[in-house]
Amino acid sequence: MSDSTAVPSQDATSNGAPSIDALPAGVLQLKKNEEKRLSSGHLWVYSNEVDTQASPLKELSPGQAVELRSSTGKWLAHAYANPQSLISARITSRNPKYPMSKSLLVHRIKVALGLRERFYPQPFYRLVFGESDLLPGLIVDRFGDIAVVQITTAGMEVLKQEIIEALQKTIKSTGIVLRNDTGSRTLEGLDSYVENIGEVPDELVLSEGDTEFVIPMANGQKTGWFYDQRDNRQWLNPLVEGKTVIDACSYIGAWGVQAAKHGAERVICIDTSESALEYVAQNAQRNNVSDKVFTARGNATEVLAGLKADGESADIVVLDPPAFIKRKKDFRAGVKGYQKLNERGISLVKPDGLLVTCSCSYHMPVNEFRNMSNRAAVHVDRQMQIVYENGQSRDHPVHPAMPETSYLKTIYTRVLARS
Repeated sequence: MSDSTAVPSQDATSNGAPSIDALPAGVLQLKKNEEKRLSSGHLWVYSNEVDTQASPLKELSPGQAVELRSSTGKWLAHAYANPQSLISARITSRNPKYPMSKSLLVHRIKVALGLRERFYPQPFYRLVFGESDLLPGLIVDRFGDIAVVQITTAGMEVLKQEIIEALQKTIKSTGIVLRNDTGSRTLEGLDSYVENIGEVPDELVLSEGDTEFVIPMANGQKTGWFYDQRDNRQWLNPLVEGKTVIDACSYIGAWGVQAAKHGAERVICIDTSESALEYVAQNAQRNNVSDKVFTARGNATEVLAGLKADGESADIVVLDPPAFIKRKKDFRAGVKGYQKLNERGISLVKPDGLLVTCSCSYHMPVNEFRNMSNRAAVHVDRQMQIVYENGQSRDHPVHPAMPETSYLKTIYTRVLARS
């Protein structure tokens, strides 16, 4: 449903307005011609685009609902503002009748749910992907009846109770985990905390295809699972039978345990976290592949070098590290980190084997990522062919006007001896 279509009427009054009180609204007027990017569909307003003489930005409270207007006074959109952030406003609705409210939250979550249920028969997926689902600042991962929520902006923090109620209504959540401990909240002037609503177990079981995983709710990384690589793992699974696989930066074994489940002969999972590797062992046992899965604790780059020194090699090496480039200023150091990791990984791949190399850094362009991987191959006297590339899974849709929503790069390369 577009913003020009009415929100379902059961939560609306007779005049079409949301039944709950709207947040206090101010007005933000933009400088001349600054609405062009927004008109293309982008949802962010930067502080230097606001005409602060006509609408003093600093007088607004963090998370306050506002109306956006052009320099000529034309109404543009509903949004919420934060004068403390470089992104001073984020659009929530382009229909003047529907400011953000519980009613609109329910509607947007239902629309998001329809997309996920189209692709995934089991209730395990990223349910809400922020701006791509027109809910900027909100991430929701679904684990059956449990929802793990990340609120990253002041505007969504104001709506926390409405978000909880909307999830209870749309997916009947019996437990909600508020994992509001991400670093991005600092940029919004928000506190860091974790809070459980309802009944939340310490662990739960997730199914990905025919593989089951026990995942930690209280102490897991981010929301406890990385759904964004699910489709990429499915692409690799048919290629692993009888192979030796190294899963670097394995977390709790999403790539490695699935590879063993799909017939890999031997798998080594590498991670810095002792707790994560304990879950690798538990998940291997749950899927009856304990005899095939081994673990090594430590920095992936260093462990890979140690494996090489010990004479190890593998048919398939998977490199799925955390983001090395979180900010533009980290670019040069991040590229060096990726290249060193890729050199170590490529050196372990048997001739005619496969390297799966990944980057979740938005600030790493895909062309540079390819070039980096090629430089790494040349440096260890190998050559490679790219056989497949992909981004994030379908439950992480890309907003076409917002390149910021496209971040994951996964490249599958055939590794050959140089000739």
